[in-house]
Amino acid sequence: MAEPNQEKQQKTSTERLFRIAIALKGLDGALQLVGALILAFIPSTVVTGFTHAVITRDLLGDPSGTLAHHLELATEHFVDGGTKTFAVAYLLAHGVIKLALVFALSRKWVRAYPVAMVVLGAFVVYEVCRAIDTHSIALPFFAALDAVIIVLVYREYRQLRRERADQRGSGSSDSGNAGPGS
Repeated sequence: MAEPNQEKQQKTSTERLFRIAIALKGLDGALQLVGALILAFIPSTVVTGFTHAVITRDLLGDPSGTLAHHLELATEHFVDGGTKTFAVAYLLAHGVIKLALVFALSRKWVRAYPVAMVVLGAFVVYEVCRAIDTHSIALPFFAALDAVIIVLVYREYRQLRRERADQRGSGSSDSGNAGPGS
C-alpha cells in the first residue's frame, strides 16, 4: 500500500500533467480558431503565391521532387476544390469544441469529463482515419497526444469523483468549487 506522502506526490504529479495537457489542448484550440479565421480571409492567390515561392526557392529540396509535388497537389486541391471551406469549418469547429472543453475541465465540472473523453476519442478515430487516407505524418502524432490526454482526463475524473465522494462522506461541503454538473 502506498504511503500518504507518496499518494499525495503521485496525485500532484498527475494533476500537474493533466493541467499541462489541458493547457496544450487550449493552445491548440486557440490556434485552430485563429487558423480558421486566417484561412477564411486569405485569398487563394496568396496561398498559390506562397506555394510557388516555397517551391522555386528550393525550400523543400528539388523543385521537381516528391515534397514539392505533394505541396503543389495539396495547394491545387485547397484552392480548386471545397478543401478550403472544409478546412475553415473543421478548424473552427475543433477550436471552439476544444476551448469549451478546456474551460469546463479547468473549472472541474464533473459532467464535462466523460464528454471530453468521448469527444477526444472521436478526434482520435477521425485523425487516424484521416492519416490513413492522406498519409499524413502529423495526424498520428496528434492522435497519440489525444490518447494520452484521454488517459489523463480519465485519471483526473476518477480522482475528482473520489474527492467529492470523500467530501460527501465526511459531511463537509465545498459548494464554491463544485461548479455546474457536480
